[in-house]
Amino acid sequence: MSIEKTSPIGFFDSGVGGLSVLAKFRAILENENILYFGDLKNLPYGNKSKTELVGFAQNILDFFESKNVKAVVIACNTSSALAYESIKNKYNFKIYPIIQSCAKKISNMGFSTIGVFATQGTIFTHAYKNEINKYDKNINVIEIACPNWVEIVEGIESNIDEHFDLKTKCSEMLKYNPQKIILGCTHYPYLIDKLTEFVPREMFINPSEIFVDFIKEDLEKSNLLNPTIQKGIEEFFVSARQEDFVKNAQIFYQIKQNPQIINLA
Repeated sequence: MSIEKTSPIGFFDSGVGGLSVLAKFRAILENENILYFGDLKNLPYGNKSKTELVGFAQNILDFFESKNVKAVVIACNTSSALAYESIKNKYNFKIYPIIQSCAKKISNMGFSTIGVFATQGTIFTHAYKNEINKYDKNINVIEIACPNWVEIVEGIESNIDEHFDLKTKCSEMLKYNPQKIILGCTHYPYLIDKLTEFVPREMFINPSEIFVDFIKEDLEKSNLLNPTIQKGIEEFFVSARQEDFVKNAQIFYQIKQNPQIINLA
């Protein structure tokens, strides 16, 4: 099957967090056809091994390949950090990882100390630090893992004291006097109102905004933008917990139809 300008673009994440990227994308590219996969069966990704994450990503990209996509957006920081390098050359469509796509622009913002809140998996790889320091080795990147935050957003029942957890992580970060703090998980923008109880809103960077600008520019450069003018179609898929996806999706994006359940394993 040949890739066409009208071919769809696939987005994937462990759950609804990637919809925060899709929402930004839709605001500037309304005519693109979209497929979104939420891997709720394996949620959360932040505590999974590299081997597991590469396997999840390959299954999802194989599925997207069967749908003849022209590109796949890794709308998940953990997968970008742990799986991208292993899969980037295995497919004939473009693959956009959020961390690697945003690092250059973040490094050029003129800040000497930048914080990162992210999942345990992302922090373990030092992906943001390594990628930012590729462009400017003098930037001090402070990384703090927030292993409970995806569960908070996805409504997974636990004994987490949400207020205490957010306050503790913010207090820990502020000891380093960062000029900006990257929300290094696509779920975390949902927590922005709660986080601003402890940190000024203007200190946060939502990489999704930078990411979609990068994707648009690259699709345009590659002559892959959809030339049609009507609004693009959207299809949603999940690996489990269909009802939870629909409920939690409203945080980021208005889903107009129930997702299809697809078993990739």
